[in-house]
Amino acid sequence: MQLNELTAISPVDGRYRGKTATLGNYFSEYALIRYRVLVEVEYLLELGDAIDALKPIGNHAGVLRNIYLSFTEADAQKIKATEKITNHDVKAVEYFLKEKLDEAGLSAYKEFVHFGLTSQDINNTAIPLSYKEANEQLIFPTISSLIENLKQLALQWKAIPMLAHTHGQPASPTILGKEIMVFVERLEKQFTELNRIPYAAKFGGATGNFNAHLIAYGSVDWVSFANDFVNNKLGLSRSTYTTQIEHYDYLAASFDAYKRINNILLDFCRDMWTYISMEYFKQKTKAGEIGSSAMPHKVNPIDFENAEGNLGIANALFEHLAAKLPVSRLQRDLTDSTVLRNIGVPIAHTLISLSSIEKGLSKLLLNEAKLNEDLEANWAVVAEAIQTILRRENYPNPYEKLKELTRGNTINKESIQAFIETLDVTDTIKNELRKISPQSYTGVGI
Repeated sequence: MQLNELTAISPVDGRYRGKTATLGNYFSEYALIRYRVLVEVEYLLELGDAIDALKPIGNHAGVLRNIYLSFTEADAQKIKATEKITNHDVKAVEYFLKEKLDEAGLSAYKEFVHFGLTSQDINNTAIPLSYKEANEQLIFPTISSLIENLKQLALQWKAIPMLAHTHGQPASPTILGKEIMVFVERLEKQFTELNRIPYAAKFGGATGNFNAHLIAYGSVDWVSFANDFVNNKLGLSRSTYTTQIEHYDYLAASFDAYKRINNILLDFCRDMWTYISMEYFKQKTKAGEIGSSAMPHKVNPIDFENAEGNLGIANALFEHLAAKLPVSRLQRDLTDSTVLRNIGVPIAHTLISLSSIEKGLSKLLLNEAKLNEDLEANWAVVAEAIQTILRRENYPNPYEKLKELTRGNTINKESIQAFIETLDVTDTIKNELRKISPQSYTGVGI
C-alpha cells in the first residue's frame, strides 16, 4: 500500500494529518536530514574563521547556505540511498555535502566537512534546533492563542454567577469568568517556565573533549569556537562538559513542562465536559453532523473528549522521553537515537489537542437560564454568608443554627427569609441578610 492518510499506521500521519502536516517541517526524517545539512554547512563556514587554510570558504557562503535553504525531498532521498550503503545516516550527509562541494568547484575544502566531529555533534545540535524552531514558530504561538482565547472568554463571562461544586456537591457560588481565569493563570505560569528552559546542545568531538580538533590545530581555542558556534550562530546553549552525547537534562525538563501544561488542559477539558453535561453550556450544531448514530437528539462534547485522549497519549510519551533520555551507559549507548526520533509524536498529539480545544470552545453556547436555575435551587449555599455575618456580630452559635436549618432540609428563598426573621438582631442586620442571594454571594471576581 502507498502511504497516505488511509494507510498510515499512526493517526498522527493518517486521520489527523490535516492538523499535524506542518510538523513535518521540523520532525520528519526529511526535516532531520535538512537540519543536519544546515549544521554541517554552518560549521564548515565557522571553521573558515578558525583555520587559515579554510578562510577563502567564506567567499562562498551564499552557495553553501543555498544547499540547505533550497534542500528538497529529492536531496533527502539521495542521502537515504547513500545511507543504505553506509548504514550510517550522518556519514551519508557528509558524502552528500562533499559531492555538493565538488559540483561547486570547492573540492579543495571538502575534507573539512564534518572535520573532527562525531555524528552526535550534528544530531545533538540539529535536533534541539528543530525542536526550538518548532516551538517558536508553531507550538508556542498556538498555546499563546489558546490562552488569549480563554482570557477573552473569562472577561466575557466575568459577571456570570455560577453554583460551585466541591466534592460534587453544591458549594458557595462563584463566577464563571473567574473559573476560566483559574486555567488562564495556571497555563500562563507554566508556559513561562517552558519558555525559560534552554535548548541545550552537545558539540565537542567523539567524547566531548575536542581530541581530534586539538591534535590537528592545537593553537585554536576550540572551546570558545564551539561556544560561539552553538550559542551565537545556532542560537542554542552549549553544554560545556559532555560525553559523546548531550545529557538531555534540559530536554527532559522541557518535556516535563509540556506535561504540566497538558495536565492543566486535561483538567480544563474535564471541567468543560462536566459543565456541558450539567447544561451550563449548549453546543452549536452544524448541518449534516451526527451526534450519535442511534440517538438523534444528542450533541456530544467530542472535541473536549478528543483533546483529553490526545493529551493522555502525549503525556505518556513525554514521560518516557523525560525519563529515558538523561540515562545512558558510560560515554554513550544508542538508545537515545531511536527515542529522539519520536519527539514530534507527543508534540503532534499536543497540537491535535490544542486544535480540538479551540474547536470545542467555538461551539459553546452559554445557558444562563440553567445556571440561574441551579442557583435558585440551592439557597442553602447562602448559609455560609449568613453565619459569617452573625459571627461578626458575636451572635451565639451561628454555625450550629445554620447547620440545623440547612442539613437534610429543603431550603429555598422563603425558608431563608423566614429564618432571618427569627434572629434576635437589629433591623439593619436583618436588611443586610435579606440582600444575600445565591446570585449575589459570589465574592471577588476578575
